[in-house]
Amino acid sequence: MKKTMYLLLTAIFLAFAYLQLNDPDPIHWTLGYLAVAISCGMAAFGKYPAWWLAAVTAIFGAWMLIASPGIIHWVQQGFPDIAGEMKASTPVIEDSREFLGLLIAFLVMLGMAIDGKRQRRRSVG
Repeated sequence: MKKTMYLLLTAIFLAFAYLQLNDPDPIHWTLGYLAVAISCGMAAFGKYPAWWLAAVTAIFGAWMLIASPGIIHWVQQGFPDIAGEMKASTPVIEDSREFLGLLIAFLVMLGMAIDGKRQRRRSVG
């Protein structure tokens, strides 16, 4: 079951990375989502390199903090619709979507880091 979930997440994050290729700033988004896809792929086969998971999780955590003014602005504006159209017509739409993408990636990475820690404890004890 866990392997299937991680393989599904691998496919989802590969799709996310591919969809970033036509973005105005594709490099860091594509590489970020590829890092999550690679992490999920490794976890699907029982590989949880602690240093890798910690680094990618920390990067996404820091990136979220940097992007947090955008989500705060969205909340202050009363949660305007960010899903009504594909093209982000205002900065608050783009910033909010970016933050939510970072949040999803961060939570997936955090879950894998915790899962990896559990796996390492089981193999030692």
